[in-house]
Amino acid sequence: MGAGPALRALLSHWWRSPLQLFTLLVGLALATALWSGVQAINSEARASYGAAAAQVDQSQLAQIVSNNEQPLAITDYVALRRAGWLITPQIVETLELNGETLRLIGVEPLTAPALQGSFNIQSIPVDQFFDGSGFALVAKGREAAIEALGWDYNVAPNLAQGTAIADIGSVARIAMRGDTLDRLLVLPNNMQDAAALPQSLRYIAAAQDDGDIARLTDSFHLNLTAFGLLSFAVGLFIVYGAIGLAFEQRRTMFRTLRALGVSLRLLITLLIAELLIFATLAGLFGILLGYLIAAALLPDVAATLRGLYGADVTGTLQIRASWWLSGLGMAVGGTLVASIGTFLRLARLPLMDAGTPQAWAHASRRIMGIMGLLGIVLLAVALLLSSLAGSLVQGFLLLGCLLIGAAFLLPWTLDRCLAVLESISRKALPQWFWADTRSQVPGLSMALMALMLAIATNVGVSTMVSSFRLTFTGWLDQRLASELYVTLESADQADVMRRVLADDVKAFLPIVSAPTVLNGQAGEVYGVNDHATYRDHWPLLAQAKGVWDRLQDPATAIINEQLALRAGLSVGDPVPSAEGQEIIGIYSDYGNPAPQMIIGEASFRALYPEVMPLRFGLRVASDDIERVTQTLINEVGLSPNAVANQARIKALSLGIFEQTFTVTAALNILTLSVAGFSIMMSLLTLAQMRLPQLAPIWALGVTRAQLGRLELIRSVVLALVVTCLAIPLGLALSWVLLAVVNVAAFGWQLPMFVFPKSYLILAAIALLAALIAAAWPALRLARIAPHQLLQVFSSGR
Repeated sequence: MGAGPALRALLSHWWRSPLQLFTLLVGLALATALWSGVQAINSEARASYGAAAAQVDQSQLAQIVSNNEQPLAITDYVALRRAGWLITPQIVETLELNGETLRLIGVEPLTAPALQGSFNIQSIPVDQFFDGSGFALVAKGREAAIEALGWDYNVAPNLAQGTAIADIGSVARIAMRGDTLDRLLVLPNNMQDAAALPQSLRYIAAAQDDGDIARLTDSFHLNLTAFGLLSFAVGLFIVYGAIGLAFEQRRTMFRTLRALGVSLRLLITLLIAELLIFATLAGLFGILLGYLIAAALLPDVAATLRGLYGADVTGTLQIRASWWLSGLGMAVGGTLVASIGTFLRLARLPLMDAGTPQAWAHASRRIMGIMGLLGIVLLAVALLLSSLAGSLVQGFLLLGCLLIGAAFLLPWTLDRCLAVLESISRKALPQWFWADTRSQVPGLSMALMALMLAIATNVGVSTMVSSFRLTFTGWLDQRLASELYVTLESADQADVMRRVLADDVKAFLPIVSAPTVLNGQAGEVYGVNDHATYRDHWPLLAQAKGVWDRLQDPATAIINEQLALRAGLSVGDPVPSAEGQEIIGIYSDYGNPAPQMIIGEASFRALYPEVMPLRFGLRVASDDIERVTQTLINEVGLSPNAVANQARIKALSLGIFEQTFTVTAALNILTLSVAGFSIMMSLLTLAQMRLPQLAPIWALGVTRAQLGRLELIRSVVLALVVTCLAIPLGLALSWVLLAVVNVAAFGWQLPMFVFPKSYLILAAIALLAALIAAAWPALRLARIAPHQLLQVFSSGR
């Protein structure tokens, strides 16, 4: 028999079983969609980082800034230019215009550098920049903000999201900056020595590379990729189940083809060709669906990255070859991987046994046992990694071993549980029910694995998010103890503020900091005065006795959790810095990846006399907040943007947080939906195959309606067992995310809280999903025509 007729015979099965073909194609398309959607989001984000890194406000160039946190003066710029420095001035102002945040960068167009990848400023006619009516180069999507200023503009596609570049004079007028500058950028061909700078100025060397933002966000994208892989795995379970059931139904066809002379090699080759056709079609549709998913989720991802990391990502999606080729490759490769087990099972079965149900049942049980042993090995590896994992890659390897190991062990666990229930049953119908349910475990195993992973993911992520929310809210309440936060422009303004608000403010708490090196890394040191606010509100994870009284001693300091974890420090150890103070406390510092240290205010002034306190926290009675705010604006001369209300800061921080896990929550909903779909399709496919097992029970007096009810009960029982196993798995997943992955990614650990009510709600949703998934197959069984059951007994059956 030739290859052509054999291939047509194989494909004829799908035309006779359109529902099974639909299951295979949709399962693969959903798997590809979730994977390619995540890759599209990551690809767009990284492309945006590349564009942002090429802007004139990035650290590709060395900078000169003030040494005391005060703005630079134009006279500083003029003096350095006359001394031969090749520099260009810059100011940056953030404005709220037409409900949009615009980062306005003021440059001097005659000296501004044309950096690789950025918009060439020199290509714009100079008279436009110097035009008194205003002109800007603006990133796409911020045109309305520039129009609100009444300026002309050109859209610069390479500008970072939310950014505009304009003449420094125009920006200074809008921001009421007077004759002050933020920084001076040092051009690449400058020959002057930084040691020759005046003591009031500080030289910041150029970054060695432009990947800081990408490195900072790597953990976020790795987390997103992990969930994409998990979603892809859930979809592959559907594909695996559909392929396995299709092979089961075609066992007689395989025997016939082999008897007609089709070799085993040709048969497997034709099956691979068949699957490649389906994988290509489903993969292309999945990529299109993934594009739609990514387009819907990208705005939330952009908000998350902008809020957590300050990384600007465009809100629009471009079709990039990297992610759609990746999606198609995953579809084809995933299909082949999902079919390997079935090919091996077909190749190892003798020709005359290939069509017997007993042979396939024995093979299924043997594979289930092998998977169980492999699951135990993977869980053992996960247990070992739980105490050894210290890097992000090891953390995700731990996650993979935990989830895959638990999934592989599930069918064997279900089989053992059902065997126990079967053995303790005394009546015939319950005993048959448990035995029949046990016989269905191999056919339903992939769908049940998908359900368990989906439930565990929901439990894990919801626990992580809820723990984060609870901890973060409490931490904000403690850390943002002052009612108002102000940023001044000069020490004279600080004197004026103290004088005019002496009777209205309970305490002026200076916020002073300076860059330093801690444990070989760039960090910050803060100085605090001796006030009850810190004793009452500052959270400490570990502390020595009388920590706040001792902090004013120059020989003591408290450090953040990031520094403590990375350097392996505890209370009583010396700080790994030039001064080497004794550590008397460790504080939580969520959201900050850098090492940090706090010392007493007098110690700080002695070490950094050039740093003037220009930021303050003001302790004000709640009834006086508005009046003090107006005094700061009207009498001290601060702009409204320089005065921040504690409540507004909290609302902004919590708003950013609420957007943070939108993407992973959406993926969890999708995976749970896909798992429910998988159960429904598996039950529908098995329903027709199980008629030989159901017909004798019907003939013995069990009605079709009773059989339908038993099918519903069976699905609920299996879903209940899976849910009971998935909840502890989800808690283990959450622990890994909080105690291993989060520590490796950010350097701080969140406490883990348990939320039983949420788990009960999730269990109810999972059971409802299983009930809905089983309703259609059960209804079909309850309404099946009697003659279809009678046909089972024909031909000597």
